Order: sequence, then C-alpha cells, then structure tokens
Amino acid sequence: MAYIEIETPRPHVRAIVMNRPERLNALSFETVVPLHEAILEIGADNDAWVVVLTGAGRGFCSGLDLEDHGVPPGIAGLPMSRIATRAMAVFADLVPALRNIPQPVIAAINGPAYGGGLCLAAACDLRLAAESATFCGAGIKNGLTGTELGISWILPRMIGAARAFELILTGREIGAHEAERIGLVSRVAGDAALFGAALDVAEEICAHSPHGVAMTKRVLWSNLETSSLHAAMDLEARNQLLVRMTTDNLDEAIRARREGRKPSFRD
Repeated sequence: MAYIEIETPRPHVRAIVMNRPERLNALSFETVVPLHEAILEIGADNDAWVVVLTGAGRGFCSGLDLEDHGVPPGIAGLPMSRIATRAMAVFADLVPALRNIPQPVIAAINGPAYGGGLCLAAACDLRLAAESATFCGAGIKNGLTGTELGISWILPRMIGAARAFELILTGREIGAHEAERIGLVSRVAGDAALFGAALDVAEEICAHSPHGVAMTKRVLWSNLETSSLHAAMDLEARNQLLVRMTTDNLDEAIRARREGRKPSFRD
C-alpha cells in the first residue's frame, strides 16, 4: 500500500495525499520517507505550479505514530546516538523541504492536526481547515517537549508569541473556527467542500506567473528571518527587478488589460 499518493486534480496542481487513514495519517518512517520523495519530485516538476497537502479519511495528520514509528533508513552499523540524531533529522527536514520547493503549498486540513501534524500544517504556505479540523501541540502531553519540527520558530511568527506559547505549553486542543480567529488558518470550509476550496485557491495562484509566484514565496519566507525593514525592502526590490528585467510579464499584463483578456504569462 502506498502511504503517500500524488494526484493531479486540476491543471498545474498537484495533491500530496497522506494515505494512512486507519492511523489518522500518523507519521512513521514508512510515511515520512516517501513524503520527502514526493516533495522533491513535485519540486522538480516544471508543470506543477501549486501543491495541496492533505490527508486521506477523517484526519490530516495525528503526529508521530506512537504504536510503531519504525526505524530510519540507512542506519546499519551506527551506534544509538547517531541513529537517534538521524531519526530526528528525517522528521524535521520535512519543514525546510516544504519551504524550499518553488511551488506554494496549501494545507487542506481535513481533521486532527496534532503534534507533527500541526508542524506540517504550519510549515505550509497557506492553510485551509475543514469544520471538523482540530489542532494540538501534543508533544507536551506525551511527556516530551512541545517544541519540534520548527514549531517554536514558525508558530509565534504566525499567531503571535502569547497565543503560541499558550498552545505549545498547555497542549490545549482548538477547533477550526478558533484557529481561523487567531490566524492559524486563513479560512474554514465545510468538510465536504474543503478539498474543492483548496483547489480553487490553487487555481487562483495558477493564474499568475509561476516564476513570479515562486520568487514571491522565497521572499516571504526569507523576510520572516530578516532583521530590518530596509533589508526586507532591499530583497523585495532585487527580486522585483529580476522578474521585471528577465521576463515579458509586465508588458503582457498591460496588453491583456488593454485587450480585455486574461494575461498569458510565459516567464
């Protein structure tokens, strides 16, 4: 059985489906390794402009599989200290992998997003939630830390330090509408309508220049780490000039507006 599936639900849109519904798509090495492979495959696919990440069944991702998370690949002959370090890296590296591909990634959160599942959702560029979606930083409730897979860096920047600290330290579960209110997700849709709503957002993005979108994603993430307004503006200016000077996109947008049609960006 393939625990990770890649679909093409609409032109230029790829869906990565975590397909382990009987375990609420819990993370094990059997799912994380092919998820890495799927992200890299789509990142190198020039026909893929936007990605939707979702889960099969009634859950998005329930975090680490506490029953059987398996063993990491390539550990033959290693001592336990190195095996543990490699295991953590296999999971944690999902977050920069999602950031590093040029396509925006939309999380369609169709149910529980707990622990590592919350981290995966937070690592995506946009988040839509089903009415039944719930969110929880579960690590603290399992006797571990509540900080994993970059959540201590991403979540305070997303929803503010006060809310992020509360959710991470208490392990409190929140529903979809509270998640929307605090800015964890951008919108809530009915359970049956969620995937279609995510695809509609993907189509909106596909109407733009793929190159312009990819460069925009890069700047948005980079400027989360920038220390000043001037540094952020300098990066914006360089990227804006790069796209302007190396493509015909702006001229095509002007022509299309004059001719009353949608632009056709060729980058």
